[in-house]
Amino acid sequence: MDDFIHLIVLANDPLARAGLSALLGNLPGFLVDDQDDDHRLLEAAAGEHDASVDVIVWDMGWGTAEHMEEEPLDKNIPVLALVADKPSAAAAWRLGCRAVLSRQADEEQLAAALVAVAGGLAVFSPSLVESLQSTPNPGDVTLGDLTPRESEVLALLAEGLTNKAIAQRLTISEHTVKFHVNAILGKLDAQSRTDAVVRATRLGLIAL
Repeated sequence: MDDFIHLIVLANDPLARAGLSALLGNLPGFLVDDQDDDHRLLEAAAGEHDASVDVIVWDMGWGTAEHMEEEPLDKNIPVLALVADKPSAAAAWRLGCRAVLSRQADEEQLAAALVAVAGGLAVFSPSLVESLQSTPNPGDVTLGDLTPRESEVLALLAEGLTNKAIAQRLTISEHTVKFHVNAILGKLDAQSRTDAVVRATRLGLIAL
């Protein structure tokens, strides 16, 4: 059994990604998979990565919370999000991130959080608790909580279309469809595509 925690580092800013990868790579007990181009970032986000990956570390940067809603990650791999403010913290929590920490977290805090997340625990910075507590429950989802593209994908899911068929209908990539499907599952707290359609119907988000 490996004695290290295998990490993937995601960040839109290449400099931020390199810096975070270097920082985490110097901590004892961690192995960092250096994401060196956008294509590999997409593969990691879509879940097309080495099965040995234990935690995804996502530096959300200084972007707006609205932008974060467009980048759902693989909900099957625990994600530790580094956020700049409370709105972004709430967005990360809605997307299903297992841990939400301030971008100001120091090395000791990061290391402790990563060990906890790899062990199946949820972690968050004390300063962000209020924003996470105020995040709507999945049962409170309304049509306005879905992005326009997510609403389109949800409607096509209700028609029984596959990811490939949805991609062709909307003229987007299958990777992008998978991102949106994962976001929809997370927002509806659904376990499958069928479950998402059933929940969405009950909430009045779609009509069958």
